Amino acid sequence: MKSLVTGIAGFTGSYLSEALVKRGGSVVGISQSNAVIENVERVHAVDITDLAAMKSVVRAERPDFVVHLAGVSSVVHDNVDEIYRTNVMGTRNLLESLAALAEPPQCVILASSANIYGNAREGVLEESLPPAPANDYGVAKIAMEYVAALYGTRLPVIITRPFNYTGRGQSSDFIVPKIVSHARDRSSVIELGNLDVERDFSDVRTVVDVYARLLAEPKAIGGTFNICSGSPVSLRQILDLVAEITGHRMDVRVNPAFVRANEVRTLSGSAARLKRVIGPLTSIPLKETLRWMLEG
Repeated sequence: MKSLVTGIAGFTGSYLSEALVKRGGSVVGISQSNAVIENVERVHAVDITDLAAMKSVVRAERPDFVVHLAGVSSVVHDNVDEIYRTNVMGTRNLLESLAALAEPPQCVILASSANIYGNAREGVLEESLPPAPANDYGVAKIAMEYVAALYGTRLPVIITRPFNYTGRGQSSDFIVPKIVSHARDRSSVIELGNLDVERDFSDVRTVVDVYARLLAEPKAIGGTFNICSGSPVSLRQILDLVAEITGHRMDVRVNPAFVRANEVRTLSGSAARLKRVIGPLTSIPLKETLRWMLEG
């Protein structure tokens, strides 16, 4: 069986390709640039906003499974046009290309985001909640979900909504790698936002395990699933864990530019629907994730 992973050279894609190969399948990928990834048969350098190029790759590969990770992944990305072109039209181009195949894939996973829920709801968020995105990234992701619904009768689509997750190799533009990087460099000072907001964090290895298991579960097709730990943690707690592991404590300065307006104190996800379909998740304690990142 052949899996096609878009965004394969990115943070999540590299871990997912490894997980899929270990399960015995062949893997091909799409990336914005030429990339050589261990145990991946081919990587096509393609811009997903180019429909003709996408159709050509999909016709050549005829994948059995697809996981769509490609797209703008940062909430603070400053090119709004790129957010919408890549995350909405790029996804539509992929789906249009797959729908044109004589034999469509057995499963297509589209990575949406928990950002579609916004940041004004307190507590545990379930998939049944109506979307309330608070930024262009979230709007683009829910638009992507609506585009996917147009292909619901032609393609076996699964929507995932990952909450925050982290691991080795993630850009320091994200909060946990930023803290880890400062701690590894023994920095004396770090600038952060509100230290007491609590958010849901998972390990990237848990997330890619979920993707691999969803691909193999026919009951998941047509569903929308949160991917989350269900255990919110504050930045202050993360700083304490990092200090405990490293023996180094930094002076934390709150930068008002990093504090979001009207931000709720505690926000996490419910993975109950996901667990009903694939069973218990591979849970990795946050302290172990941080230790793994610090040692990398």
